[in-house]
Amino acid sequence: MPRRTATMLASTLVLIALLCAGVLIKVPYSEMSPGPTVNTLGDAGGEPVLQISGRKTYPTSGHLNMTTVRVTGADYNMNIVEAVYGWLAHDSVVVPHDTLYPDGKTEEQSTQENAEEFSQSQESAKVSALAELGIPYSSRTIVSSVIKDSPSEGTLHAGDVIKAVDGTEIKAPEDVAKLVTKHKPGEDVVFTLVPAKEAKAAEKSGKEPTATEKVTITTRKSDEGDRAIVGIQAGTDHTFPFTMDIKLADVGGPSAGLMFSLGIVDKLTPGSLTGGKFVAGTGTIDDKGEVGPIGGIEMKLVGARNAGARYFLTPDQNCATAASDIPSGLTLVRVKTIKDATRSLEKIRTGDTAGLPSCSAS
Repeated sequence: MPRRTATMLASTLVLIALLCAGVLIKVPYSEMSPGPTVNTLGDAGGEPVLQISGRKTYPTSGHLNMTTVRVTGADYNMNIVEAVYGWLAHDSVVVPHDTLYPDGKTEEQSTQENAEEFSQSQESAKVSALAELGIPYSSRTIVSSVIKDSPSEGTLHAGDVIKAVDGTEIKAPEDVAKLVTKHKPGEDVVFTLVPAKEAKAAEKSGKEPTATEKVTITTRKSDEGDRAIVGIQAGTDHTFPFTMDIKLADVGGPSAGLMFSLGIVDKLTPGSLTGGKFVAGTGTIDDKGEVGPIGGIEMKLVGARNAGARYFLTPDQNCATAASDIPSGLTLVRVKTIKDATRSLEKIRTGDTAGLPSCSAS
């Protein structure tokens, strides 16, 4: 066999061996890529994303798109070839597996956590939208969850409305922990509450629940120290003057909160927030209307631009990262609150875009 042919054959065999090794050798990385975007003013799965009844709504136009990120599953192991391709590709990001699934979290656990965050983001979106519009609603402190094998298990239940602790009226969830931790482990705490079933029945009838009961819980020492605990997580439940439903499947996490809130505001007010423009965005939102940072901002920008967005509402704390690589034709708009967002949308609607708050890479 000629030397040149032998050399080429050997090189080919080495290359094949390297490619096989690259496919077979797994690495502890995961991939993030642009996910679908959904217009909160439009339909998904054949039905409106935002459904409001019991209150007058108005026609909308344009887009207020929420954005998503697609990630590889917790049980999927990338090989070297996939990792290198992901590192080189412009429309994907390769990150350490533990970044997406910390502490050995399974895909099922991650999905459940994302579903809970998504549900909470919907609730906060409704609250912040009504607050922005000056529409009154009521709030109450409830038992959000009961820790397994805790002193409260079997006595307190998720959905119970906490009216008082040791006779002191509860005005916010944080009041519960403050009053419980005044005790020493082993001492009794008296909860005045409306059981979850009675609270739900009263809500359906449109009346405030009046029947209360008192239960006594013996505290125990926290696993993290000497403070007293009863083993519950207190939260807030809101009652709205009309029905607002968000219908969107196969989406999780809290990052759509801002866009849901803006969609609700748009539907409840005359005219169009966007003026028919294509606006996308992201950001968590709390009950006070403050916008928080999210993950995967680079991928969301790409997904938004691919969908046709011209403006992107960007959480203030994500601005530096987002501004480092802006897709061509996309204008980033910095937002800290829902008020910032509605003011910027007014500028976009009227064409006064020179005054938009922008993101800087520094």
